[in-house]
Amino acid sequence: MQCYIEESGEHIVAGAGELHLEICLKDLEEDFCNIPLKTSDPVVSYRETVTETSDHVCMAKSANKHNRLYVECAPLHEDLPQAIEDNEINPRDDPKERAKVLAEKYGWDKEEARRIWAFGPEGMGNGNVLVDMTKAVAYLNEIKDSCVGAFQIATREGVLCDENVRGVRYNMVDVTLHADAIHRGGGQIIPTFRRVLAAAQLSAQPRLLEPIFLVEIQCPEGAIGGIYSCLNRRRGIVIEESQRPGTPMYNVKCYLPVGESFGFTADLRSQTSGQAFPQCVFDHWAAMPGDPSVPGKVGDIVKGIRKRKALKEEIPSLATLEDKL
Repeated sequence: MQCYIEESGEHIVAGAGELHLEICLKDLEEDFCNIPLKTSDPVVSYRETVTETSDHVCMAKSANKHNRLYVECAPLHEDLPQAIEDNEINPRDDPKERAKVLAEKYGWDKEEARRIWAFGPEGMGNGNVLVDMTKAVAYLNEIKDSCVGAFQIATREGVLCDENVRGVRYNMVDVTLHADAIHRGGGQIIPTFRRVLAAAQLSAQPRLLEPIFLVEIQCPEGAIGGIYSCLNRRRGIVIEESQRPGTPMYNVKCYLPVGESFGFTADLRSQTSGQAFPQCVFDHWAAMPGDPSVPGKVGDIVKGIRKRKALKEEIPSLATLEDKL
């Protein structure tokens, strides 16, 4: 179990399922606090990503107008974020060896693969990379730490609803810096770079990723109809159905979005007269169909998260984040 405090002041209790959370909250209320607790409905942790390469290179000027940063972003190969999370590719690898793996397995250009500045958020995180694609920029190394710091913040708090970003490659295309060091300090670079990263994300078809459970259900043959009807109402997809040799029991494997899983066990038991026994485990992230900026299911989820985190309900527009020449 994990406990942490959101910036909005909420205390978040994270657990392994509904029953686990119920028990933890009951113990907290009756054994530790001895006061009634106000709890919200369960919330789901989402991720943000992009589905296309940016339609243009985004530019932002620092507050003093002396520095310009140009960034675009693109989605990573679908297996690469998982490889980064599994520590197969990490910041401590030898750059040449890492570049070789990225070129052979994921189709990267070797020269670009050697110029990865950072992984994020938190150094490893959800498989986001910052790549330096600039050529012959003076004083670039002096702002590297500021750029990496801004990148960690931007990937920890995405532009859609302050959720972690996953599977995005940010390309630093060009930089124009003031010759005087005092005009290109962290105070000028960090907020500017964070803003241009958010703009690049918005310009590349941003989408929301939802967590998906792999559910294994054991049941007799007569209960399979009830399982299918229960899953159909909750956007579940059956991927395998097999009979255990020598028994009348069937093993059904399916994918179920975590957001639809609340009350699933009770619903399944009522549909199958208590004959089905589900076990849920997190399996993967899947992109939700629909544009978050358009009213609809995904748009409502984003609005709900922004409201919960005490942000403005509307997603920032691209015009407010990037600057014009």
